[in-house]
Amino acid sequence: MRIEPQTERLQLRQWREGDREPFAAMNADPAVMEFFPALLSRAESDAGIDRQIAHIEKFGWGFWAVETLRDKRFIGFVGIKNVTDDMPFAPAVEIGWRLAKNAWGRGYATEAARACLQVGFERLGLHEIVSFTLPGNFRSRGVMEKLGMQQGENFRHPALPSGHPMQEHVLYRLARSR
Repeated sequence: MRIEPQTERLQLRQWREGDREPFAAMNADPAVMEFFPALLSRAESDAGIDRQIAHIEKFGWGFWAVETLRDKRFIGFVGIKNVTDDMPFAPAVEIGWRLAKNAWGRGYATEAARACLQVGFERLGLHEIVSFTLPGNFRSRGVMEKLGMQQGENFRHPALPSGHPMQEHVLYRLARSR
């Protein structure tokens, strides 16, 4: 089963070799990476794509590459994936996104995320989908709230060392029943 959702303006799809360069540029953009611990090198960015490809190949879904239907331009990723076992709310499926700055403010993240929620709840039969970010990331929190997600508890991200200024995250949840 391979799922590649499409919306009115966007195609969510498996990653391609041609996505590597624009994805690396996104991951090296301080504005895009404002709420992440560090900018990513090309090798780190490519490794991230490889992880997403592997997840999609294993499950049929994951963090998909996103392109606009109008001009087939890569703009980032949106999708759902299994969280790592060390997360305090695991097992769970998270919804997430990262878009190039020139794609911000057009409703793309919300539009693509709604398609992902539909996949998760209707096709995969998930009971709940979560999302998380830093408390100060109001753009992403706004998308979560537009999706109908409810703010839950704060937690310390296990991938960051104790005392790291970005360790505290806020968790959002959405139940299929909503």
